[in-house]
Amino acid sequence: MESSDSSMSHATQPSTAATAPVITTISPLGPAGTVVTLTGTGFTDATAVTFGGTPSGSFAVASATKITAVAPAGAGTVQIAVTTPDGTSNGIGFTYTVATPAISSIAPNQGSVEGGNTVTLTGTGFTGATSVRFGTVAAAFIAVSATQATAVAPAAPVGTVDVTITTPGGTSAGIPYTYVALPVLGSVAPAQGPLSGGNSITLSGTGFTGTTSVRFGTNAASSFVPVSATQLTAIVPAGGPGPVAVTVTTPAGTSSQAVFYYYLGAPVLNSVVAGSGQVGGGNSVTLTGANFLQATAVRFGVTAATNYTIASATEIRVTVPPGAVGTVPVTVTTPGGTSNTAAYEYLGAPVIVGLVPNQGPSTGGNTVTLTGVGLTYATAVLFGSVPAAFTVASDTQLTATAPPGVVGAVTVRVVTPGGTSIGVPYTRLVPPGI
Repeated sequence: MESSDSSMSHATQPSTAATAPVITTISPLGPAGTVVTLTGTGFTDATAVTFGGTPSGSFAVASATKITAVAPAGAGTVQIAVTTPDGTSNGIGFTYTVATPAISSIAPNQGSVEGGNTVTLTGTGFTGATSVRFGTVAAAFIAVSATQATAVAPAAPVGTVDVTITTPGGTSAGIPYTYVALPVLGSVAPAQGPLSGGNSITLSGTGFTGTTSVRFGTNAASSFVPVSATQLTAIVPAGGPGPVAVTVTTPAGTSSQAVFYYYLGAPVLNSVVAGSGQVGGGNSVTLTGANFLQATAVRFGVTAATNYTIASATEIRVTVPPGAVGTVPVTVTTPGGTSNTAAYEYLGAPVIVGLVPNQGPSTGGNTVTLTGVGLTYATAVLFGSVPAAFTVASDTQLTATAPPGVVGAVTVRVVTPGGTSIGVPYTRLVPPGI
């Protein structure tokens, strides 16, 4: 049996050597955050793009020949490289540029000529800020971030200046900031009112433009309305009693003048003496109580007395105005409010309709009964012009002891605060002989 050896032949497969990516160009240069386009070869499956060893936080492979990457924070010139599973590319230089800062807003955009207030600048490119200026005057500042800085406004005259910020990238365009004078409060009218507040007053002065608050002591006005740069109206809040300083605040600051508003307690009426009088008025009465100073009105019912004198905080003397028969409430009004009421009675003149007996001995001493109306407040019973002792039994009856007098007829009258009655005749007789 014939045998022969045989051997197997193997085909050798060609091998492909791994090729690292290659960067040929980059564009553009710029500050951190710039989107940079890289062109070259071998970018497929890129796993990283680094700027001087710092990975880009965001990159996108557009094709095997193009990648876009966001430049991370950095400075100066660094080498950009692309890494793929096949290796890391050559490096190509990328130079960080510094953007010129830009201010988009400033808040507040006005303040006192005295300065000292803090303002906030918002914009871009604030990193590395070296100065903030109000006009030509440098301000103390803190660069909070690339987009925000705070500065303390320096003092300056009234007017508008440009605020700028400077960084290694240059100086920003200016943004206006206005210096305004502190408000000056000259007067408050009226300068007093009730503890409950709610009344409207007028404030006069200067620099009221842009007013942000009006305060009475520590209490803010319920509301206020700017009328002009020199006048405000405000609704007084509750407070007191006593004086409080009034202040006006604007973006320039708070007024410092000593201008006061007085909170007054409402008047208190204790008594009216005498408490009655004729319907024609004209008689004088005394009101006693408290908080009567600066009284603006005394009223009997709805009728204001036209003549009164404030004797003290506790006493007013008043000439009673005319009225109608009956009882009316008396009140006192001050800037602090209106008092409680006290009664005053308008009286008609008394009327005598009967006199029993209507005659008696000239020696007097006998009792006479008078009937009629309006006798309650009798102050005198006159036989002619001679007063008699009397006792009031009711509004319709009183008794009197006839005084001695000459023989003959005499007129009897009754006097009250409401007036004097029409007389009725009484005859004195000769005493009987023994």
